[in-house]
Amino acid sequence: MALAIASTAFVLPVHALDLMQTYQEALAHDAIYTSARYSLEAGREASVQGRAGLLPRIGFGGTYNRANDESSGWSATLKNYSLQLTQPLFRPANWEQYEQSKLSVAGSDAQFAQAQQDLMLRVSQAYFDVLSAQDALAFLKAQEGAISEQLASAKRNFDVGTATITDTNEAQASYDLVIAQQIAAANNLEVARSTLQKIIGRAPAPLSTLRAGVKLNAPEPPQISAWENSAEQQNPSVVAQQIALESAKHEIKRVRAGHLPTLDLVAGRGLNSTKGTPIFYENISQWSNSIGVQWNIPLYSGGSVNSEVRQAVSLEDKARSDLDNAQQTAALNARQAFLGVNSGLAQVKAYETAEVSSLSSLDANKLGYQVGVRINIDVLNAQQQLFSTRQNLAKARYDTLMSGLKLKAAAGTLKEEDLQLVNLLLVPAVN
Repeated sequence: MALAIASTAFVLPVHALDLMQTYQEALAHDAIYTSARYSLEAGREASVQGRAGLLPRIGFGGTYNRANDESSGWSATLKNYSLQLTQPLFRPANWEQYEQSKLSVAGSDAQFAQAQQDLMLRVSQAYFDVLSAQDALAFLKAQEGAISEQLASAKRNFDVGTATITDTNEAQASYDLVIAQQIAAANNLEVARSTLQKIIGRAPAPLSTLRAGVKLNAPEPPQISAWENSAEQQNPSVVAQQIALESAKHEIKRVRAGHLPTLDLVAGRGLNSTKGTPIFYENISQWSNSIGVQWNIPLYSGGSVNSEVRQAVSLEDKARSDLDNAQQTAALNARQAFLGVNSGLAQVKAYETAEVSSLSSLDANKLGYQVGVRINIDVLNAQQQLFSTRQNLAKARYDTLMSGLKLKAAAGTLKEEDLQLVNLLLVPAVN
């Protein structure tokens, strides 16, 4: 599967990379996910090992000896071969161990499901972090261009005597500040791209961006209690703890079986061979067959069984407490994500309104500056407000999308189809 995904990644267009393509590359290259996949393969062997305790065991063994007497010249070769089958008939501990092995496989599946959801969230977060960093740098460059125009205008007005040197100094200070901010923004972008590169295994191509004016939807269902209930039942961490609690109950039964007798069916076939010289009648070859039952009744084991039972009971109580904590944590994460989506939607709406207002304010200040009723700093402040609003609006959209994915992850319902829905909101990057 990994090779197929990797081969697909190599034929992707080098000029564009959307969210789903990024996720597909992460499936093949992310070390954390790869480790989880190998852990899943190893965990699935537990049921085979547990079942082995209920199946027969067959063994073949023997001995080979040489003996001699130098005084009489006597020597002999003694051989012994035996084939033995042992079939458990009554071993309660083995049965409980088999039940635990099946639960162990289910636990491995739950842990892998958690790793899959974590990968989706990590890829999405890294993807949107790059877009956010790109936006911050782009807005600062646009702001640089606007301030440059304002600086040039202030210098012209100073040369003709219609403005003071203060306007020029203010524009120059704003220009220098935005240049410094660009250096920090470029560094943040490089860090974000490096984080994404670590996940997908190569330097990312230009990323598809959100469509202009994209509309985001509220959570469905709209009741927060529905998401909390789902989180308390379906979250992979909760499922894993439920399995751990069930396994702990079987562990108590397994160790208590240390007080119970065991019964096995034993069958065997053997060969005893003796060849000696010079006495010919010592040459013996004899086959033997046997079948019967073997039982054992434990009487005293130094108190270890009782101690193991007490230990298992305490571990069951621990597993129950861990389950309660997992449920509470999942419900809390669902609540936070739900509130994050609704808060993000409100912020997006507010910033969209603020963008319109900031643009109108900038136009009014530019006109006022031209007719002399506004000073240069008013225009600079209006420009700063507009670009800051646009940057905050873009980040609010990314944060809202991430909160939606985190909400589904907390509820245990996050799937690749959810990434595909987000991917439909993207458009190829414009070079």
